[in-house]
Amino acid sequence: QERLLESGGGSVQAGGSLTLSCVISGYTYSGYSMAWFRQVHGKEREGVAGITLPGYITYADFVRERFTISKDSAKNTLYLQMTNLQPEDTAIYYCATNSWGTRSLAQHFYDVWGQGTQVTVSS
Repeated sequence: QERLLESGGGSVQAGGSLTLSCVISGYTYSGYSMAWFRQVHGKEREGVAGITLPGYITYADFVRERFTISKDSAKNTLYLQMTNLQPEDTAIYYCATNSWGTRSLAQHFYDVWGQGTQVTVSS
C-alpha cells in the first residue's frame, strides 16, 4: 500500500527558508505525478507545485520563484525548497501522488496523501 511521509516543517521568521521532504513507499504505478499542497485552517487546500515522472513542473502563481520542487527517484523522495517565506505561507503542507501523470494542481486528481507537516512563518 502506498504511503507518503512528509517532514521538514517548522517555525521560521519572515524571509527564512525551509526544505520539505516527502518519502514515498509502496508505490506500484509507473506513470505517477507528485505534488505539494497546502491548507490554512478553515480554508480550502491549494496546490503549490507539481512534477510529473518525466520532470514537467507546474507552480502556483503565488510561488513567484520562491519555491523549487524536485525529486530524487533513487530515494523515492519529493522535495520542496522554500525561500523568502512570508507569514501568508503559514499552513499545513501535504504531498500527494496521482497515478496517471497529471500536470494539474487540482487536488481532486490526487489520490494518495501524506499526513502533512506544519510550516509557521512569523513576521
